[in-house]
Amino acid sequence: MEIHVVGIENPGGLNLILGQSHFIKTVEDLHEALVGTVPGVRFGAAFCEASGVRLVRTTGTDPELARLAARNMQAVGCGHAFLVVLGNAYPVNVLDAVRRVPEVCHVYCATANPLQVIVGETEQGRGILGVIDGQPPLGVEGPDDIAARHQLLRKIGYKL
Repeated sequence: MEIHVVGIENPGGLNLILGQSHFIKTVEDLHEALVGTVPGVRFGAAFCEASGVRLVRTTGTDPELARLAARNMQAVGCGHAFLVVLGNAYPVNVLDAVRRVPEVCHVYCATANPLQVIVGETEQGRGILGVIDGQPPLGVEGPDDIAARHQLLRKIGYKL
């Protein structure tokens, strides 16, 4: 087996959701889940088929985000993997809906950090082994950091 590190192209630090599913219907069900969860959501999604014609299937409400998702998934090249690129929403707004899509088996990450996908390749094909999401921690939070975290979450409306 060969191991590859595939960097995800993400201009401007957009929010991404990378996962694995099991059926061509994934791309349409992801579309329905996203537009049904956040009115006016801008996104692009791409899904790699694992059999048949083995195309990268795409959808979205923003053609450029759909093209970005497709380019990234073509580079990853792992069957039954999908990527959602969010333009005006955060993963916390849609992740539950994505997980409830019947075809979704696993979510590897939801992030706006620099992202690398660790891909294993055999004679049969390629599969996602894991991800590198962001950078390692620089320390452990102290009392001032805890207070700042609590204040931020309340300021942006995620906690009361």
